[in-house]
Amino acid sequence: MAKNKQASSAKFYLLTLGCPKNQVDSEGITEMLYQSDYQSVGDPNQAEILIVNTCGFLQAAKDESIAALNELAQSKRKNQLLIAAGCMAQRFGNDITRQVKGLDGLIGTRAWADIVPFIQKLRANKRPEPLYHLPETGDVVLETIALDRQLVERGRASAYLKISDGCSAPCAFCTIPSFKGLNRSRPQEHLITEAKQLAETGVHEVIIIAQDTTAYGRDWGEMDGLPTLLEQLVQAAPEIKWWRLMYAYPGHVSPRLIEVMAAHPQIIPYIDLPLQHGDPATLKRMHRPHNVDKLVRWIESYRQAMPGAVIRTTFIVGYPGETEAEFDGLLDFMETVQFDRVGAFTFSPEPGTPAFDLPDQIAPEIQQERWERLMAFQQPISLARNQLCVGQQLDVIVDGIGDGVSVARSYRDAPEIDGYVVIEQELPIGQMLSVQVTGAMEYDLLAKPNDNMILDHRIGDLRF
Repeated sequence: MAKNKQASSAKFYLLTLGCPKNQVDSEGITEMLYQSDYQSVGDPNQAEILIVNTCGFLQAAKDESIAALNELAQSKRKNQLLIAAGCMAQRFGNDITRQVKGLDGLIGTRAWADIVPFIQKLRANKRPEPLYHLPETGDVVLETIALDRQLVERGRASAYLKISDGCSAPCAFCTIPSFKGLNRSRPQEHLITEAKQLAETGVHEVIIIAQDTTAYGRDWGEMDGLPTLLEQLVQAAPEIKWWRLMYAYPGHVSPRLIEVMAAHPQIIPYIDLPLQHGDPATLKRMHRPHNVDKLVRWIESYRQAMPGAVIRTTFIVGYPGETEAEFDGLLDFMETVQFDRVGAFTFSPEPGTPAFDLPDQIAPEIQQERWERLMAFQQPISLARNQLCVGQQLDVIVDGIGDGVSVARSYRDAPEIDGYVVIEQELPIGQMLSVQVTGAMEYDLLAKPNDNMILDHRIGDLRF
């Protein structure tokens, strides 16, 4: 895309906090600035514009964002601009400016496409008060902007593809709809264009994300649109070796999703299915799908259709009213399903959510004790699932090297949240290779390279 020749060639520093969905928004911000001839730098001292793409999902994330803004504000020079962007800016607004002195502007998660004119407005602002651009309504910018992913993805082995924004699920503990809005799916033609661009950059793995990937198309009346989109993406970009599915809402997964995943080897047999709990009574208070038996049947069908299939989930412990019996019900559910990957969090009461002032709040020390019990309960399950891989061949992407070993990921491992495959040799970063698994730990695998290491386009044939 052509750059705006009238724009400044100022340098910007962009810090991204929070989830991969924020990372995609930051890539959009970066592209907008690139197109206007701004230059990215990794050192805030070299930048005229400082941007923090904040996270405001939980109190801990808000605290991290405030700390990052204050650190930049304290060292900010007179001619530098400091901007709070993203979720926390959208959600808290004035509250941020009271906690961060020296903030010049706030631009919300629904407005990042306006980053260039917003910076120009900040530069022309003669008043000491910060400027706000926090629209409460309107289309999510990703609906109307087709990103040129070649500008920001070149040289990466893995990349995220955000298929929608916002969320229409009624979860009682979640703040996302209040600042992200309801689910809005991106046009298929934009996603296909981006997929082709990613393939041209040499990306091996595309990770499909959204607040709820299985809600794709529901805002225009297509109630099971994700499987169709997956088929179109695989057809449009056959060079992509792995398509990984994250953030699948349990109430929207379908038999057709299983059929499409099983029919296309490039769609790896991995799904992230954040369940939040396993006891029906707790799930009902959470306003989550609570037909646990139906979910177990879907999981059984998923695993039967794809040998070696992996399921990752996330649980909340200490939700208001969670009895010891309900917590035991969660552990029983974990024993029944035998999840490959489990993450867990203690409940965080967020203002503005129905769960914030529910009765029977659980004491923090009980929450922490239950979290520790859950993680300890999952460890032998994870170890047993990993031990099934020993002796098998796996294809991996090398993420890092050092001290004579390589750290890689198989199709069983999403970036930054799952385990690793530790290989007894330093190998090229970003390369996709074939290895043989020699050992297993609770979270990670040990492996050695195969004689013929270079991957020719396949997934390891695991038989669990």
